Amino acid sequence: MLSLVQLKVLAAVARHGSVTGAARELHYSQPSVSHHLSRLEAATGAKIVQRVGRGIRLTQEGRLLADRAAEIVGRVDAAATELAAQIGLRAGRVRLAANASVLSTLVPKAAAALARDHPGLELSLADQHPAEALDLLRRGDLDVALVFQYAGSRLEGEGFRFRHLADDPIHIISRHPGDTLAAHRDSAWIGGCDHCRAELDAVCGRAGFTPRIAAHSDDMVVVQSLVAAGTGVATLPGLALAAHRHPDIHATELPGAHRRIHAATYGDPPDPPAVAAVLAALVRAATPADS
Repeated sequence: MLSLVQLKVLAAVARHGSVTGAARELHYSQPSVSHHLSRLEAATGAKIVQRVGRGIRLTQEGRLLADRAAEIVGRVDAAATELAAQIGLRAGRVRLAANASVLSTLVPKAAAALARDHPGLELSLADQHPAEALDLLRRGDLDVALVFQYAGSRLEGEGFRFRHLADDPIHIISRHPGDTLAAHRDSAWIGGCDHCRAELDAVCGRAGFTPRIAAHSDDMVVVQSLVAAGTGVATLPGLALAAHRHPDIHATELPGAHRRIHAATYGDPPDPPAVAAVLAALVRAATPADS
């Protein structure tokens, strides 16, 4: 069976035309080079080199194998270089998904840091709700999913690993400053996705009423525009307000109400180097500047 070492030796002998030159390039002794050539002839059953005076030359079979050896060694070296580049974060691709408010706030900060520190690292982004993002992560179509959970709920699932990034406070959005939930017991409300609607029901339930939903939208721009137009009131997380703020609405933080932002990966640790770099950048992006 041919070995890579034998092919490297043959390729070096072909380049230099001598055992001495090959030994010098490979930092082998001359007897070691001769030994590998003998082993190669034994493995192939072909005469690879022949003596000419005090030197050697390749036979026709030797030249044929030497050409293929150079090609094989070149491909292996290229693969090793590519792998080293990815491990050294000079290259690589990470597929990430998050919902709109996170994708427009935390992710751009992390992406800017990655572009500065690891310019060869490609970050592929998609807008997805947590449930869909986790499904894509499980199927192997994503490397990182940024997801959220509300207070009292749990993120779970076999194979997932969750890293907490930040707590995102929930606000009541209305046209009047300092509004409370109780002040809008009889108001029309704008509901969002199923998870957000469940949290709205829970928050309002703790205030002693069930919200009357007059409109539905997951779009933070649409929700704020509807509130500004007097269609109803709503709740939104702080990151949504950081991403977009309508000038005619007021936001009042609700005590004790927040959602937890997590970075999810799938499979056993450790994470690949490129994924680990993205996670580290996300942690830094989510850390307050005064921390």
